Amino acid sequence: MPLNRPAESLAPGPRGAMQARRWIAEVCGEIGRPELRENAELALSEVVTNAILHGRPPVTVRLRGTTSHPRVEVRDASTDPPAFPPLEVGRAFLDELPTFGRGLGIVACSSEAWGAERDGDGKLVWFVPSPTAPSAPSHGVLLGWDGDVDEPSFEDGEETVVLLLNVPTDLLQGTLAHGAELRRELRLLALAHQDTYPVASELSAFFSSLSRDFRGQLGGEALLRALQTGQSHLDLEVKAPTDAEERFSRLLELLDLADAFCRNERLLTLARPLEQVIFQDWLFGEMGRQVGGAEPLPWRDDRPVPAKAHP
Repeated sequence: MPLNRPAESLAPGPRGAMQARRWIAEVCGEIGRPELRENAELALSEVVTNAILHGRPPVTVRLRGTTSHPRVEVRDASTDPPAFPPLEVGRAFLDELPTFGRGLGIVACSSEAWGAERDGDGKLVWFVPSPTAPSAPSHGVLLGWDGDVDEPSFEDGEETVVLLLNVPTDLLQGTLAHGAELRRELRLLALAHQDTYPVASELSAFFSSLSRDFRGQLGGEALLRALQTGQSHLDLEVKAPTDAEERFSRLLELLDLADAFCRNERLLTLARPLEQVIFQDWLFGEMGRQVGGAEPLPWRDDRPVPAKAHP
């Protein structure tokens, strides 16, 4: 069963760590996994403590994933990689914290999987709590530091101006958010389970390269202004390479494959809802059409459901 509990802001200082412990205890009960509580509390206390002492506010905690593999995420506004809490913090402050000084080792010994990554203007530390003590510490996946970089973009070449007309801002924002989450999940799957799921590496490389070429154009100032002013639709002008038709045709195939991964719980991201499938078929199909010489066709809010989108 997919989980997507909204993020909860934590209070500053020791109160935030205690709040997080109460939160995870309630969560474990609500999802019917009380056996996870002990290890989840240990790991979350350490992650939140590090975020309070070493990161920057606001600090939030969120539950995602599935009932069988719930993932706890802690985000703070520092882009520095996770580290041990600084020793110069006052003793009285430390005495109020539930755990301290054990670093990510306690997370590795309490989780089936864990990782950390840069997340825009902050960082995200996540873990999947283990119901029992693992026989050996789990290996974390770190993204965004120590030379970890996005896959290179496609080579430069001839470009064509594409006009995307009457684009719904809510669906475009949803597409960008889903794409970012999907890229992240595929990177983690490719790094942690490359032997089991070799196709994840291909998916990850393709999505990251394509995103690098287009996310700035689609999610730039025009979309931000539209969201801030409550504008429901907007027109966009983007530059697409001459082989965009082939690229986006492949992208749509891979999105369908990624949806299948999500439904089978190989990825913790949720599969695209029907409205996103319809919108992305139009969005990426429109780029390919125009590069092929066709005239722009505006988005219609009453677009018919494509045959492949029917169950």
